[in-house]
Amino acid sequence: MTTTPVQITIRRPDDWHVHLRDGAMMRAVLPCTARQFARAIVMPNLVPPVTTAAAAVGYRARIVAALPAGADFTPLMTAYLTDETEPQEIARGHADGVFTAVKLYPAHATTNSAYGVTAIDKVMRVLERMAALGVPLLVHGEATDPEVDIFDREAVFIDHTLIPLRRHLPELRIVLEHITTQEAADYVEHGGDNIAATITAHHLTINRNAIFQGGIRPHLYCLPIAKREKHRLALRRAAASGDRHFFLGTDSAPHAAPTKEAACGCAGIFTAATALELYAGVFEEKGALDRFEAFASLNGPAFYRLLVNEERITLRREPWTAPSTIGDGKLAVHPFRAGETLRWRVA
Repeated sequence: MTTTPVQITIRRPDDWHVHLRDGAMMRAVLPCTARQFARAIVMPNLVPPVTTAAAAVGYRARIVAALPAGADFTPLMTAYLTDETEPQEIARGHADGVFTAVKLYPAHATTNSAYGVTAIDKVMRVLERMAALGVPLLVHGEATDPEVDIFDREAVFIDHTLIPLRRHLPELRIVLEHITTQEAADYVEHGGDNIAATITAHHLTINRNAIFQGGIRPHLYCLPIAKREKHRLALRRAAASGDRHFFLGTDSAPHAAPTKEAACGCAGIFTAATALELYAGVFEEKGALDRFEAFASLNGPAFYRLLVNEERITLRREPWTAPSTIGDGKLAVHPFRAGETLRWRVA
């Protein structure tokens, strides 16, 4: 019988997909991410979106200025891809060390995606330039055709968009972000060297039933939406396997409580307050704590061709209560599993 360790020490992880927002909301939630992670891929879907290198430089400066005193955290900036994006803007931003990657939102797929891509053909010149330069493309992989069921949008996107794109540009390096289905996990696992996927803590923890238990649970609504139990189990197998194709990306997405608890509530789950603790709990349940470092700290830097972090971080098996809210007043955010007891805690 294997005994669960009382603590584990791993290289300090990175978050390869996070929403930090801007202004007062950013100042409220940023300390949660900086507490745990050395680096984070910052999503560019502000209003207006971060479409140019100049905008990314300005956003990065605001993030750095908002960090708590003594925090050691590096934001990695991304460009928001639109139908009008010029290849030279991406090439210049990448060469200057501004853009770590480029984000593709299908138009109207999720929060603040109205400026997104309406058809892959319209951005092919940009993608071809990125493939030549080795710039990763980060994809919100959902079909937006209203005829496609919301629970099928990821699988349809893979079949109708991702597979043809990779056939045309096999050298393009792609991260299929926040995967939610067995189809996505299987495709990425067998997809070769130029594709990877991030997996969120909440998609490892809940299935679609959780959204409706005891009534509508708006703080469990996100896009891509949680799927059937078989998909959650497939994601857990992929994450805990240690396979280099899969790594940590929280997709932590804060929304103030009034905008979640509304007639038309926002999509997004805020996990940054407890992210590492949530992931550690999943890996413990899978008997895979020995593979947690690969998922959290090694696979992501390898795909992004960055050095791993030298600093270490320790998690202890120590029950504690997750915070009920982050932030104050009208900007208060309810974290995932707010007020519940978690088994692991960052030391």
